[in-house]
Amino acid sequence: MIKVGIIGGAGYTAGELIRMLINHPETKIDFVFSTSNAGNNISKVHQDLVGSLDLKFTDTVNPDVDVLFLCLGHGNSVKFLSANTFSENTKIIDLGNDFRLEADKTFEGKTFIYGLPELNKDAIVNTKYIANPGCFATAIQLGLLPLAYAGLIKKDVHINAVTGATGAGTSLSATTHFTWRDNNFSYYKPFTHQHLGEINQSVNQLQSDFSSEIIFMPNRGNFSRGIFATIYTDFDGSIEEAKTIYKSFYKNAKFTFVSDDFLHMKQVVNTNKCLVHLHKHNGKLLITSTIDNLLKGASGQAIQNMNLMFDLEETTGLGLKATYF
Repeated sequence: MIKVGIIGGAGYTAGELIRMLINHPETKIDFVFSTSNAGNNISKVHQDLVGSLDLKFTDTVNPDVDVLFLCLGHGNSVKFLSANTFSENTKIIDLGNDFRLEADKTFEGKTFIYGLPELNKDAIVNTKYIANPGCFATAIQLGLLPLAYAGLIKKDVHINAVTGATGAGTSLSATTHFTWRDNNFSYYKPFTHQHLGEINQSVNQLQSDFSSEIIFMPNRGNFSRGIFATIYTDFDGSIEEAKTIYKSFYKNAKFTFVSDDFLHMKQVVNTNKCLVHLHKHNGKLLITSTIDNLLKGASGQAIQNMNLMFDLEETTGLGLKATYF
C-alpha cells in the first residue's frame, strides 16, 4: 500500500483528497497535518467522514511516507519544505502555485514537473515531484492546448470564466460569505490573475512562436463548485477541422473529452472530467471548457498524477463521485 501524508489538512482540497484516498484501493493515509487542528478528529472538520475515518489531525510528520500532498496556501509550500525533511524516496505533489512556473520549479535539488497529464504525461510518470496545476489554468489550458499543438493560435485569445465559492478556500472574506455571494455575480483580478503565467507557459511549450495576448476575465459565481470557461480567438479553418484537431489531441486522454453538444457545468461537477465543446462563428472559434475546480482542478488531478507516478492505472480511485457537497 502507498503510505500517504497530507499537509494542510483542514481545507477543501485536503478534504477531497481524504474522501478519495480512503476509497482508493492502493493507498493508506498515514497522517494528516494541521497545526490549528492537531489532536482533533478529522471528522470534526470534514464532518461527512464520521464513521468513515478514525484518524486525528497531527502537528508532526512521518518523513518516510511514500507520497506527500501539500495543500497549503500559495507561497507556503516552500516554507514548509524548508522546515521539514523527508526521505529521498518520498514523492511530493504540491497543490499550491510555488513550483508551477519554469523559474520556480527547482527547489533544494528537487525539480518539479508541471502536472497536467494531457500535456506532460511522460514526464509525470518519471518524476518524483509534481506541481499540480491551478483550477482556472487547468480548464483554460485544456481548452487551448490542441490549438497550440497545431500551431494555430495566431491572434489574441479572449477568456471569460466563472468559478464557484470553494475556489476561494475556507477562510472568510468580504466576498465569500453567504449573504454577499448568494444571488450575486462579480469579476475579480481582471487581466492579472495569477494562473495566466502557467497558461502562457504551457501554450508556448506547444507553440513556440505564440506571441499574442491571453486576455482573461475571472468571475465569481453564486454556486459552491465548478468552473465554466468560454474562450474565443480567430480561426481560419472549418468547425470540422477544429473538431478533428481536438479529438485527435485527446484521443488517449482518460478524463478530457470533446463533446459535440453544448455543455453545462453539472455534467462535470463531482467528477475528474473536463469536457470541451467547439463552435465556429464568423471567423471566431469558441471553445467551451468545464471542470470541477476541486477535482480535475485540484485534488482529483493530484490523485491522477499520483497514479501515474506509482505506475497505477491513471483512473484508479477516480471513477466515483466522492464528495460531501
